[in-house]
Amino acid sequence: MHITVFGANGPTGRLLTGQALSAGHRVTAVTRQPAAFPLRHDRLEVVGADVLDPEAVDAAVAGRDAVLSTLGVPAGRNPISTYSRGTSHIVAAMGRHRVGRLAVVSSSGVEPHRFSDGGFLFNRVLLPYVTRVLGRTLYDDMRRMEALVRASDLDWTIVRPSGLYHLPSVTDHTLVEGHADGKFTSRVDLAAGLLRLLDDDRHVRSTVSVITTVDNPTLLQWIRREALTRNDDPT
Repeated sequence: MHITVFGANGPTGRLLTGQALSAGHRVTAVTRQPAAFPLRHDRLEVVGADVLDPEAVDAAVAGRDAVLSTLGVPAGRNPISTYSRGTSHIVAAMGRHRVGRLAVVSSSGVEPHRFSDGGFLFNRVLLPYVTRVLGRTLYDDMRRMEALVRASDLDWTIVRPSGLYHLPSVTDHTLVEGHADGKFTSRVDLAAGLLRLLDDDRHVRSTVSVITTVDNPTLLQWIRREALTRNDDPT
């Protein structure tokens, strides 16, 4: 299968690209900084393009079999439109070129739930602050992105991870439709979950959660390693 990955140079995008190549796929990795992309492979094409440029998106989608989006921008107080504008270009290009399969990474923060093991600090303090204050404009744009995807005629899946963190290898993670009761998702499991969707039509036109159930960080560890560190993950 020939896959286009948008957001390929982010932490999850690099893992996804590497896993897709290992699985035997051809990959077009789309990034605004192609010279900084670390992977090289004879089945890999690195394309320098901005998802906000519709002509560049069109060229990166044409002739492919599926599109996976791991677009990510840092949370902040300023308005954010990258998710919705970029995804609108992707959806339009896929329609023009009759590329049917799309999976986009969103976030559990789009529709936050309290977690059974979250405790008072996570459920009553951190979660509301991240989703309603720190990341308000980010999650608003993700909601617009999700609405665009759902309104399309594509074979889409919206993937909502929880708090992202690093693990060295894929675990026996959980992939379920709707909300999953888990606070954390490793990036490597998120990438693996996205690839699983290409071979499984059970989750077409649905929203799924990817949850890592082993080797989770403590809340304090996650805040120190992830929440206080700038990255371009989508959550």
